[in-house]
Amino acid sequence: MQTLDSFNFAGKKAFVRVDFNVPLDENFNITDDTRMVKALPTLKKIIADGGSVIIGSHLGRPKKGPEDKFSLKHIVGHLSELLGQPVKFVDDCIGPKVEAAVADLKPGEALLLENLRFYAEEEGKPRGLAEDATDGEKAAAKKAVKASQKEFTKALANLAEVYVNDAFGTAHRAHASTALMAEYFSCDNKMFGYLMQKEVEAVEKVMNDIKRPFTAIMGGSKVSSKIEIIENLLTKVDNLIIAGGMTYTFTKALGGKIGDSICEDDKLDLALDLIKKAKENNVNLILAVDAKIADKFANDANTQFVDVDKIPDGWEGLDIGPKSEKLFADVIKNSKTILWNGPTGVFEFENFTSGSRAVGEAIVEATKNGAFSLVGGGDSVACVNKFGLASGVSYVSTGGGALLEAIEGKVLPGIAAIKNC
Repeated sequence: MQTLDSFNFAGKKAFVRVDFNVPLDENFNITDDTRMVKALPTLKKIIADGGSVIIGSHLGRPKKGPEDKFSLKHIVGHLSELLGQPVKFVDDCIGPKVEAAVADLKPGEALLLENLRFYAEEEGKPRGLAEDATDGEKAAAKKAVKASQKEFTKALANLAEVYVNDAFGTAHRAHASTALMAEYFSCDNKMFGYLMQKEVEAVEKVMNDIKRPFTAIMGGSKVSSKIEIIENLLTKVDNLIIAGGMTYTFTKALGGKIGDSICEDDKLDLALDLIKKAKENNVNLILAVDAKIADKFANDANTQFVDVDKIPDGWEGLDIGPKSEKLFADVIKNSKTILWNGPTGVFEFENFTSGSRAVGEAIVEATKNGAFSLVGGGDSVACVNKFGLASGVSYVSTGGGALLEAIEGKVLPGIAAIKNC
């Protein structure tokens, strides 16, 4: 497989798919440029070689074609500052105007294309269908957009001689620019960017190059959203810590009293089934033993610590308690491979950060002692950043949905398109 380091981009035009889906405020100021910063090494390598960079990305979820609030023109200035040179911009991503802008690109220059999702063909999904559209109309629309997607993909591919995918956050989507484009390039002329390569290596290390004990900490509010992940992990881990809102579904399934805590009553049997599968696979499934409960969902709520299965009516669990913190931390500190996805409680409220902080600090300590730790998923990433712990773990993933699907054991189209050479 071709790599960025072994390729000389001199005199070449490279299409680089990045994930610049950054948050903007009401004045179109970027409030978090992490994704842009992480893409810089790839862009700078190509420019330093004397190559020309054609940058493609999406921003937001435009539903009806071009919308000013989703235009990538809003990030051109900041991207120019980050790269240390002017970045050109064209207000389209295919067509004569774009082809002319690409033709004018000189070695060492960068061009940012307009939002790829302004075209329905990028995602391959029909738009503008009436709510009362018949199944036949929906099928016809889907067939039409799939047909035009091929031409859209080819038009993008024709812009460049080299294809570089550095957008792990969209690797689970078989979109035109994230997977389908790769088919138009030979194995020698398509590769991962540095960020994508690091993400792929981190996932493969935590899922396939396991040093034991392997511990996964799974948070989140709903068991239903993590079923496939948990089931796949139960075939790989030694310890599975269940945290966050899922705790109370498991606790109630085991006959506990959970007060007004969040719970999926229709998933109680599923929780029991997962507990059974853990035993069958000799996995140590660990649940909280105590909780920090509140009399309302607010930072200024009255609080107390109780056994997790003895929460009174009118109260709800918003974080784990000190006994659970120690229980979780002891397991984590004795682990050699660690995966963290999801906080232990409502960490957005300062009054309920202790559990997530304790987990994060235990992961950092284990990492210092030689463990490989991967933190992924929006809330977990926000946790380690909030607590200043990101530099103490082995890898912080930028891919939310992509990481979760990789943990589920799914083949990600954006990765397969390059690796299958």
